[in-house]
Amino acid sequence: MQSNRLYFIDAVRAFAILMMLQGHFIDTLIDPVYRDTTSIAYNIWSYFRGITAPTFFTISGLVFTYLLLRAHSKNDDQPRIKKGFFRGLLLIGIGYSLRINLVSWLSGYFSSYFFVIDVLQCIGLSLIILVSLHILFKHYSYIFSIILFSLGCLCFVSEPLYRDLVIDNLPLPIANYMTKVNGSVFTILPWFGYSAFGAFISTVFFRHVHRNRFKLCTVITFFIVGYFLINYSSWLLLKLHSITSIELLKLSASYNYLFTRLGNVLVLFGLFYALERFLKQSIIARIGEKTLSIYVIHFIILFGSFTSYGLKRFLNQTLNPTEAIVGAILFVIVVCFISFHYAKTNTFVYNMNRKLINRFKN
Repeated sequence: MQSNRLYFIDAVRAFAILMMLQGHFIDTLIDPVYRDTTSIAYNIWSYFRGITAPTFFTISGLVFTYLLLRAHSKNDDQPRIKKGFFRGLLLIGIGYSLRINLVSWLSGYFSSYFFVIDVLQCIGLSLIILVSLHILFKHYSYIFSIILFSLGCLCFVSEPLYRDLVIDNLPLPIANYMTKVNGSVFTILPWFGYSAFGAFISTVFFRHVHRNRFKLCTVITFFIVGYFLINYSSWLLLKLHSITSIELLKLSASYNYLFTRLGNVLVLFGLFYALERFLKQSIIARIGEKTLSIYVIHFIILFGSFTSYGLKRFLNQTLNPTEAIVGAILFVIVVCFISFHYAKTNTFVYNMNRKLINRFKN
């Protein structure tokens, strides 16, 4: 499984981070007049951009939970549990720090923009939830799998209930994890659902990866289940509605982007798992190992974290398609170059995590 985790998973991470880089660049800087929904090229770009976040959450749940399961099988999961809690807190901390504007703070102005929730905070909280579930059910392997799968389904099916949720009776920093009305880009629901499904997949890997032809069967399963979710998950929800008369199933089917995106993720998993042998020690695998550094660097350059001076400040919604495409390519190259040759973000985070754990032990 070590080789599977190293190459297959890192390749998926690399795809997601590269899609995020070009997606954020183009979406932020292209002139709105070129957002032509009748254009095939624009629709293809938009569709694939929509796969990025589901892939990040799903792969995070898969990797993290597998490491917990592997540590537990060796009766040595306590260090991994502590690392998991602190890793989640660190991701939340980094997510908030990237929205700090030192210029405005020093001038005495504090914006509620600081409390907006983005992908890092949601992934961090998702990891903390997964660690907590592992603690509760680590001695009940199959129940753990059922709980994870059920939570994923519940998060997705219940989406109509919280789609337009407004929370006025909670402090803004807490409410922003549940509602988008204050500007949050991500909320814990439904995005934890992808992490839960990723964790569920990790339990399958952990139990059966040693079996003969596991890889072949898994690749085929990824493609079949992914294809079904993309094309027939709404049909299944409507069928279940006709049997149970549960109105929520019909509402979920009418705006079924969550299961569809999960299908996209599974097809992507199947593709990279099938091509894994060609990705060993490739630049793709190396990029997948630097996702945190790449995310932080791109956020600073594009959105101007800490100083408010980023590309968005100078080029916001001004580029034509050619400029946006060429700029996105250069942006990806520059960010990856900085990450590989200069940035120490990953090392800093992991060293900080280790120091906090040691202090906690003492």
